[in-house]
Amino acid sequence: MMFRIIKFVGIIAILIFFACETSFLGAKASERGLVETTAVDPITSCAIGRWLNNCDIKTAITRGLFETGLTPVFPEHTSCREIDEGYAISYSKKRPREMYHGGIDIPAPWGMPIIAAAAGEVVGVYHGNDSPRGVEIVLRHSPEDTGIPLWIYTQYTHFSEIPSLKVGQRVRMGEILGKTGNSGISPFTGKQSNKRRPALHFGVFYSVSSEYANFGDRIIQVDGHWMDPVALFRKELPLDSISMKALPEMKKQIPISVMLDNGEAFPANTKLVWPYACMQK
Repeated sequence: MMFRIIKFVGIIAILIFFACETSFLGAKASERGLVETTAVDPITSCAIGRWLNNCDIKTAITRGLFETGLTPVFPEHTSCREIDEGYAISYSKKRPREMYHGGIDIPAPWGMPIIAAAAGEVVGVYHGNDSPRGVEIVLRHSPEDTGIPLWIYTQYTHFSEIPSLKVGQRVRMGEILGKTGNSGISPFTGKQSNKRRPALHFGVFYSVSSEYANFGDRIIQVDGHWMDPVALFRKELPLDSISMKALPEMKKQIPISVMLDNGEAFPANTKLVWPYACMQK
């Protein structure tokens, strides 16, 4: 009788062990957030992917791809790289169909270091041989990384060369991701553009879900939305484009936290910085 009880307890212990182990592995997979492309619904695929399956641009607009009127305000006594092509401006003359700018463009000299806007995980590294975006890095930031209760993705494109970063690697806020360039094909010629100036295209996406899918040439979030990159620096909700557009004009001037050229963040406790270091005057 005693032997049977011991045997029964042993079996229960083994079952509990395997249940815990499975739960642990499942939690790890959930933390990583990578899912099959089929987990992303067709509307989100169109809204964020845009080019996929000849999607209607209106789906992107409903997910936040429209102008908000926000403008960045940099700290006094600093010289920072500024935007020359703003969020969601019309790109229809530059593309074969109606299209809007999915981020901001920040021109900079060839080879200037591009830095991570926040701590996060590398989830996408693309060579961009067939993409107008060229060489591209995508980072995923947890709510703990940014202090914002959303899963945020920052996109960096047009690198001069493929960075040494690997998918799954963690990066620090302000860590150098790679060098500024002008990589990316022309949508009209299918060849490397010879007109684009060296610049960073900086895009931001968000979701309440931690899950995302790799579509081979881009990351699309489960229930993903577009964000004006300047809105990110509000550092608090709301951040959606409808709310940003509705802000009073005086509140559309957004103070930007930065990494200085000496490696110090300003303000010191920030979890977010502009994707180029600023010089002190």
